[in-house]
Amino acid sequence: MAAVRSRSAGPLFVAPFLTLFLLLFLAPLGYAAYLSLFQQRLVGGTVFVGVDNYVTALGDPLLLHGVGRVALFFLLQVPLMLLLALAFALALDSGLLRLARVIRLGIFVPYAVPSVVAALMWGYLYGPDFGPFAQLGRTLDLPAPDFLSGGWMLGSLSNIVTWEFVGYNMIILYAALRTIPHDLYEAAAMDGAGAWRIARSIKLPALRPALLLTLLFSVIGSFQLFNEPKLLMAIAPDVISSSYTANLYAYSLAFTGDQLNYAATVSFLLGLVIVVASYAVLLTANRRRSA
Repeated sequence: MAAVRSRSAGPLFVAPFLTLFLLLFLAPLGYAAYLSLFQQRLVGGTVFVGVDNYVTALGDPLLLHGVGRVALFFLLQVPLMLLLALAFALALDSGLLRLARVIRLGIFVPYAVPSVVAALMWGYLYGPDFGPFAQLGRTLDLPAPDFLSGGWMLGSLSNIVTWEFVGYNMIILYAALRTIPHDLYEAAAMDGAGAWRIARSIKLPALRPALLLTLLFSVIGSFQLFNEPKLLMAIAPDVISSSYTANLYAYSLAFTGDQLNYAATVSFLLGLVIVVASYAVLLTANRRRSA
């Protein structure tokens, strides 16, 4: 009887999570997949079209430009963000900083700020009429930087997201550094290795799994970019359109254009892009590790 109870304990503990996972994730995902196979027409109502929506989406220039723009955002923002997170984590782990706990908390605090609040705050700072940079430019009789122009927008969005997530990635890397045995540092110091040599030969190799994890999170987050461009669209409508990113495009199709079926198709294709990009990152990392 005790053996039967022990065997049933595991499934009972997992059952609440599996139930919520099924109801809140798999069921909506399946319904979205079902919607993507239909099309609503003026004549005939909702009809089954199979993969026609997917064929249309693969040739949709708005979707392709949105995905390409997000890919460029990823190439601009993620390397800088991870380099800053790595530098901060190494500096905190070195033990040479005074008030390390205060500095660590200060770097992490922006992650606690909701992305909507962060976008609104930076939108004010970027403002060409009322922002502090514009006011400083007028005071010095200099042209105000137009952070919300077409040429600056990706950089401005990258700055917001970097400000938000450097602290999050720093905590992951810092936690990984704290798991390295101090015996390795002592042995390296006895062999004459300095701080830079220890960081290069011991800390960085040990951080590879954590760096890969942060890179995967960054891939997923970059291609799901939504809140920041959605909010900045109100003050820069000529630059940020309803199809500026693929996620924003799917939202606009569903809730503005009332094209739920096509929006579901765009969302599934975006998910496929994320899966392919994540797999490419993992494959590249595994090949470098085995080389």
